[in-house]
Amino acid sequence: MAVGSEPEPSESLQGFGALLALFRKRAGLTQEQFAPLVGYSAAAVSSIEQGRRFPQRQFILQADQILEADEVLKTSGRHLARRPGIASWFRHWAQLEEEALNLWTYECRVVPGLLQSEAYARAVFQSRMPPLADAQVENQVSARMDRQHLLRENPNTAYSFIVEEAVILRRTGGVEVTRGLIDHMLAQADLRNVELQVMPLRQEDHAGLGGPLQLLETPDNQWLGYTEGYFNSHLTSSPKQVGRMLQRYARMRSQALTSADSVGLLKRLRGDL
Repeated sequence: MAVGSEPEPSESLQGFGALLALFRKRAGLTQEQFAPLVGYSAAAVSSIEQGRRFPQRQFILQADQILEADEVLKTSGRHLARRPGIASWFRHWAQLEEEALNLWTYECRVVPGLLQSEAYARAVFQSRMPPLADAQVENQVSARMDRQHLLRENPNTAYSFIVEEAVILRRTGGVEVTRGLIDHMLAQADLRNVELQVMPLRQEDHAGLGGPLQLLETPDNQWLGYTEGYFNSHLTSSPKQVGRMLQRYARMRSQALTSADSVGLLKRLRGDL
């Protein structure tokens, strides 16, 4: 997957959400009553109806059947596109994240998006060159914050993050933004399904010198790998390539600080700011 980086429009998501709400109300169901029928929370159903969340294929098929929509929802679902702020080259991976059993992320450039505070995310997007318009920045920030529902709404998914100490010491956005970022990371790390490890600044043996990477296990137990650069991304299902990425990530897990030591380091860094 290597395509342009322009964000995709949200009209199709809003249209699907309006149709879903229409059929749900026609069936005499509230969001709270409908949500358990499709295995989602009421908040998630609300997000989909408002066009703020991308519905998964299984959700669409179940909703169409439960609401007796005569394949109207199924047909509409074929034409969905991501909201503004989610780049088209990231669309497929973002959809896979929604149903992953395991999601592992190593980053050496910025704190991973799923761990970013709102102020930190805004500072990251404001640093883009060429500069983004204010509306573009806010769209990007909104989309990034919305993705973080995954950590709390998918409690059976195991999330592993390895983050370089250097990206925190950089103080992107300034001291106060960094303090808020650390607080946010500590709160996310407190979730039972989240493992956060910090790669120390001084590490003579480092398996991640090839750059950032992400790994994901699908519901049918297939592992996929993902990397991205300035203008494109690469999603691979090649057993050979994914196997090498898994090997690198496993080595980095042993090289990084333990979760407990990582939390201790973050607290010390916050106090030193």
